[in-house]
Amino acid sequence: MALLPVLQYPDPRLRKKADPVTEVTDEIRTLVDNMIETMYDDHGVGLAATQVNVHKQILVMDVSPAHDGPTCLINPEIVAHEGTVDSEEGCLSVPGIFTKVKRHKWIHVKALNRKGEPVEIKTDEFLALCIQHEMDHLNGVLFIDHLSPLKRKIAIKKLEKLRKQAY
Repeated sequence: MALLPVLQYPDPRLRKKADPVTEVTDEIRTLVDNMIETMYDDHGVGLAATQVNVHKQILVMDVSPAHDGPTCLINPEIVAHEGTVDSEEGCLSVPGIFTKVKRHKWIHVKALNRKGEPVEIKTDEFLALCIQHEMDHLNGVLFIDHLSPLKRKIAIKKLEKLRKQAY
């Protein structure tokens, strides 16, 4: 397995919409394994292929307490949802920024797993929020895009300040 570089905001490649996966091949499974390793190495709970500059509809996540239960969704589609909830979110592509985002409280998702088999997930927990966040990446959307213009401007200024402090 290999660690993959994670794109950072404002890289324009984060805005590219991902294409559906037409066949789950060994190459796709290797990408999934590398994404999982990268996610764990960066201490994330989710990662979309777009974030590693692969514009395919693939996301990985692990919201288990011990971080030992990775999940892969290929070509995910939300087929039903209910309610809304404000959740605190952060992102490996926008490091150091955490802010409230409105998401669906409950979702029903259909996708393929790492083996190419159909899977369905119905959830209203943190997993639902994570799936929605990662699916946004597949559509070229970042969590800061859900903020008001003023809050987004504040978040971007904070990110710039954090980057200056890091160098």
